[in-house]
Amino acid sequence: MQYRLPTPRQSHFAILPVVAATVIAAAIFVVDSITHPEIAVAPLYAAVVLLVIKVLDTRGVLMVAAGCILLAIISVAIHDREGLSLVAIVNLFASIAAISVTTYLALRNQAADRALLEQAHLLDVVHDGIIVRDMNDVVAYWNQGAEHLYGWPRDQAVGKISHQLLQTVFPVSLDELKANILRTGRWEGEVLHTRRDGVQLTVASRWSLQRDHRGDPVATIETNNDITARKRAEDALQRTQSELAHVSRITTLGQLVASIAHEVNQPLAAIVANGEAGLRWLSHPTPKSEQTRHAFERIISEGLRASEVIKRLRSLSEKRAAERIPLDINEVINDVLPLVQREAHNNNVSLQIQAAPELPAVIGDRIQLQQVVLNLVMNAIEAMSDVTDRPRCILIRTSLDEDSQVVISVQDTGPGISPEDAGRLFNPFFSTKSYGMGMGLSICRSIVESHDGRIWANQNVDHGATLRFALPACREDVS
Repeated sequence: MQYRLPTPRQSHFAILPVVAATVIAAAIFVVDSITHPEIAVAPLYAAVVLLVIKVLDTRGVLMVAAGCILLAIISVAIHDREGLSLVAIVNLFASIAAISVTTYLALRNQAADRALLEQAHLLDVVHDGIIVRDMNDVVAYWNQGAEHLYGWPRDQAVGKISHQLLQTVFPVSLDELKANILRTGRWEGEVLHTRRDGVQLTVASRWSLQRDHRGDPVATIETNNDITARKRAEDALQRTQSELAHVSRITTLGQLVASIAHEVNQPLAAIVANGEAGLRWLSHPTPKSEQTRHAFERIISEGLRASEVIKRLRSLSEKRAAERIPLDINEVINDVLPLVQREAHNNNVSLQIQAAPELPAVIGDRIQLQQVVLNLVMNAIEAMSDVTDRPRCILIRTSLDEDSQVVISVQDTGPGISPEDAGRLFNPFFSTKSYGMGMGLSICRSIVESHDGRIWANQNVDHGATLRFALPACREDVS
């Protein structure tokens, strides 16, 4: 199959069809003038109109039609110098009617062709690369945008298999894409193409299926837009956000040094005490094996406890790529609590947990979600630093909302959120603290939104504020 869009008609005067039309018109005139008047030869002038319709404009076609009618009248006048016969008059009107109807239909088709040509010209000069492929992926049309985008001229691209020519890398298998477009009639997504000079491009590609009058698929129209620069900018932005998130984690951990030291010192002190007790039991005149065994078991237990604290600290401080896996959000929160308990104790803040049982898992990165919880709890502790007339309490709650999303809320009894600050709470570089960087909540929002979730804040009815974030539930629970 050849699927070719027409190209715009050249503006210069096409002399050959006009010369041929002139010769044919002269021949018809001669034949019409020498034959019997009852033989209708003049309707053949319609062929002259059809011959020039492709090369003359409307005015030129009308002049040719008028000339043909004039020649038909002259021929009749030559036959009937002394008076017009009825047959001659009927033939003349029939000829004029044939020429007129042919001219009208030809001009109407010419107008339709002109509109099609103008549309085709617009299609050819658009900046996007437009490719028409048959059902075997052979290129049948290749516009100027495709030439500029890929570096292949039209005559070298037409007839080639497009995916081989452009070394296309699809997001899924080609068979799956073809099945989808046959089913829905369209597809859009991002693919990788390689230019003629070897440069790889990321393009936003949109496919539309063309069917014939019987409904059978005949071609695919593919529109490609180069988004390589935009993708690079998005990747750079993502790397910058990752760097800022890492800096924010390190800054927060720096604020928690005392709490971390306390969490590590407790098991270390217990290890020393149990080790000394074990030595005393061993140095007894009659060694107490049972007591010694219990002492060593406690040493192992406290050593594992210290190891877990250090492991959590190292994981939070690591700089690595995000890893999306099914997670139990209650376990994520429990991993963060030991790091903030000492800070809460030093600020006379009571921490309460209301964890909903049997919550579905969420797909996410453990470290990033721990950072969100850590930032929200630390913000709540700092928000209550000036509260003296009521208890300082933080309630961390997990639940499942009506949309089957897992919701995590951090509620405090601080001063709350002023109406003028509510709308910009998650904006970069905005902080209600004089010493704040204004990046914590902004980073929290970026992390939550990258997990296809949302984060928001509400003023409590009595005192304080509640910050919540919701994450889509995973279809399968964590095993």
